[in-house]
Amino acid sequence: MKPSEPTNPTALWVDGWYQFSGRLASPNCGPRPAGTKVDLIVLHSISLPPGQYGGDEVQRLFTNQLDWNQHPYFKSIQGMEVSSHFYIRRQGELQQFVSANDRAWHAGVSSYLGRSNCNDHSIGIELEGLEGDLFEDRQYETLAGLCAAILQDYPIAHIAGHEHIAAGRKADPGKGFNWRLLQHSLGLAPQYFPAGLL
Repeated sequence: MKPSEPTNPTALWVDGWYQFSGRLASPNCGPRPAGTKVDLIVLHSISLPPGQYGGDEVQRLFTNQLDWNQHPYFKSIQGMEVSSHFYIRRQGELQQFVSANDRAWHAGVSSYLGRSNCNDHSIGIELEGLEGDLFEDRQYETLAGLCAAILQDYPIAHIAGHEHIAAGRKADPGKGFNWRLLQHSLGLAPQYFPAGLL
């Protein structure tokens, strides 16, 4: 699946769409609650089937076009309607599925620093990968650039992993993710990240 090209490359954001990402709109989203302060970035990892890279299965999942009969694993997730705001491929390619102004369905049952329903106030970023495994340098480069752009336009106060907002239920991005590298790339203080992580 080929994303559409940016419509206005001179603007950084247009209605919550980041203009340096390919756009593949997902139906799995909705409005944020009125008055919501978007102050959390949640990092995930995903690959379909798990550990296999390079296909378009993730894009098809997020746009409700995945063929559930294509692979035995897909039967275990059949019927899921999920999305993330962004997806970063192994070579650093960036795709966006939901406007950052809207609520993507990426966090599930979640809570962070006393606030539940993290979908309401977060921006979700999926990295093509397997929880616990390493990620590519180009992914970190794209992630740092994306996070920097988000920090410019949204009042982000926290960056956490899916494992931190859904402890015991999720384990991504996992031990293979280099949080310290991301922190240094963004020049952020440790308090932006989960306690004891750095």
